[in-house]
Amino acid sequence: MVWLDLRTQSTVESLSKRIPGNNNFVKSKTGLPLNTYFSAVKLRWLLDNVRKVQKAVEEKRALFGTIDSWLIWSLTGGVNGGAHCTDVTNASRTMLFNIHSLEWDKQLCEFFGIPTEILPHVRSSSEIYGLMKAGALEGVPISGCLGDQCAALVGQMCFQEGQAKNTYGTGCFLLMNTGEKFVKSNNGLITTIAIGLNGKVQYALEG
Repeated sequence: MVWLDLRTQSTVESLSKRIPGNNNFVKSKTGLPLNTYFSAVKLRWLLDNVRKVQKAVEEKRALFGTIDSWLIWSLTGGVNGGAHCTDVTNASRTMLFNIHSLEWDKQLCEFFGIPTEILPHVRSSSEIYGLMKAGALEGVPISGCLGDQCAALVGQMCFQEGQAKNTYGTGCFLLMNTGEKFVKSNNGLITTIAIGLNGKVQYALEG
């Protein structure tokens, strides 16, 4: 299910009616609004609507991840010992990852009804995740992982606080590096992780 998929609209509406405490529950932890765009509601939809997924979770055969984690898992061996991991930037777009504590959030996983054991191990954006297991690149290390807009931010060398980039594709995305500060927006921007290195992260505002 890709980011544009709107089958999850009814899931969002259902979840929004039972947000605990206040409407800031999800955004205060993740920087993200409860929206069809992000992974948690897509996984919730799959668990509610696809029997094969339900059965795999029940039988503890299921793994969940974004495209990066599937690629790393597949290229490092898949069912034969593949590394099930992601980096902090991709994890921060799932709506299950606490971008303050930098770990999967137990309360969010309980809210969405998602078992934590199916989630990938969260790593930094630059380290060796594993080695290619087959083909012409066998033995070559996989050592970098970034979400697409974060990769564009790095590609434009926006490493300093205050630097920003704008990219155009399926949508138009503006990201500004806010350094090690978690900056809240009152104007509809989201707060996300820009890059994670050596146990620390830099944040960004995105619109």
